[in-house]
Amino acid sequence: MTTRKRLRAPLAILTVTGLALTAACTSGGDDGDGDGGGDGGGDALSSLSIMAPYFAAVPPEEDDPIDLALSELTGVDLSVQWVPNTDYGERTNVVLAGDDIPDVMVMGKTPAFVQTAEAGGFWELTDYLNSGDYPNLVSENPEVQEATSVNGHVYGVYRSRDVIRHCIILRADWLANLGLEQPQTTDELFEVARAFTEDDPDGNGQDDTYGFINPAWPGSIGSGSPYDALELWNGAGNVWLEDGGELVPSFTTDEWMEALEYERDLVQNGYTNPDYATMDPATWNEPFLNGQGGIIIDVQSRAPQLVELFREQDPANAESYVALVGQPEGPHGTFAMPTAGYSNFLAIPRSSVETEEQLEQVLQVLNDMNSTEAQILLNNGIEGDNFTVEDDYAVYNEDRQDFTDQVSGAWAQLGTNVAGYNAYSTQPATPYDEELAQLRLDLQAEDLENAVFNPAAALASETYQSSGTQLDTLISDARIQFIAGQIDEAGVQDVIDRWHSQGGDQVIAELNELYSELG
Repeated sequence: MTTRKRLRAPLAILTVTGLALTAACTSGGDDGDGDGGGDGGGDALSSLSIMAPYFAAVPPEEDDPIDLALSELTGVDLSVQWVPNTDYGERTNVVLAGDDIPDVMVMGKTPAFVQTAEAGGFWELTDYLNSGDYPNLVSENPEVQEATSVNGHVYGVYRSRDVIRHCIILRADWLANLGLEQPQTTDELFEVARAFTEDDPDGNGQDDTYGFINPAWPGSIGSGSPYDALELWNGAGNVWLEDGGELVPSFTTDEWMEALEYERDLVQNGYTNPDYATMDPATWNEPFLNGQGGIIIDVQSRAPQLVELFREQDPANAESYVALVGQPEGPHGTFAMPTAGYSNFLAIPRSSVETEEQLEQVLQVLNDMNSTEAQILLNNGIEGDNFTVEDDYAVYNEDRQDFTDQVSGAWAQLGTNVAGYNAYSTQPATPYDEELAQLRLDLQAEDLENAVFNPAAALASETYQSSGTQLDTLISDARIQFIAGQIDEAGVQDVIDRWHSQGGDQVIAELNELYSELG
């Protein structure tokens, strides 16, 4: 089997918000009167219905070339209910409240899903996935599979995404102008931010540049912001950390407070954009392109995106502007921030897949859909039709772009790739692009060795399920207020005390009880 390189494009995280989920699935069972997408009555399935979102302009038609090829490959007639991504949450609630529930659904680990799964509404898959009977469903990242679970119980085959994405992106031309090396530590990163602000990196003789470019982050604490990265690099842990066998919130550590002081110093010294608290994230690239700011902490895929934008404005020198650096060493060691490693999962409702025999059949289909042949169908399309292979890369037929868009915008949503990605990557446009793609892969492998996973990711605290958003917002708001100089360290501690009293202590107790049960 050939392992094919590729950079996975980020996909929107999908959510289900309706409370109808709980009532919908609990009526299923083994009574033989199921009305799901299979044959009913507990018989073997001759067809398999799947509900999934799509991002393409239009969804694939029934029995399109991918549908037919996958049906032949798996030995069952696949029928996919495509739902626009923007409507997926609402549609899921409606479907689960009805009588015609698909055999497989793309689901997220929302509070409603957790409640329904623990009540028996979805098949628990832990033992099946650990059995070895479905080798293409054996996760290459056990930490990710654990994070997808509900208190250690796996209720879906997760859709794999890059585990390591965070990096530092810098203006390479500014580094060269100032004779600076790429920063390898957080202290060196601070010095680069200072130099980019104070030492005239563009050489125009004016005081018109700064180091960091930070937007107003749309998520709260633990949502992958530049601030979260800096705090983790400083040794504060990833939302939670284990200390003496107990789970502790990262923001209660000395390392977290040290990181906030680092962030505050960047802001107070003018080493970041002055509109960091209000800047629209959609405009994140603009200061970098316009020569205002020179440092971005974000996902690796932003680097080639910036290169393409520089090609539009300065084709001759486009390859000289962007430097990509992995996650740096902090004062307490080297820690890398991982992503969740997945974007939702394929879950199997018990009201439509009624028996263990049917479940095993569905799992075998999903196993077949993770073979190399199926991965190519789901991610590339039909070789010889919309793409050909050159030097182990996919080269796409421009005349079949509409079909390719349906593959990448719809069929790819059914790919899980938990045992590894084996489809083709797109042929890079230039040798430089190929080198940048390889650098990204090298940094992912290097940083994965130092990845710090959230030890509480698999745990579902009842209090956090109901009040977690408000609790997280308390802390993220206090962080911004401290960085802005609006409150001092005592003010931050006052907010942390409120977090404890308004439900945080209960969250800590519940998570640690669950953590002890996991062993």
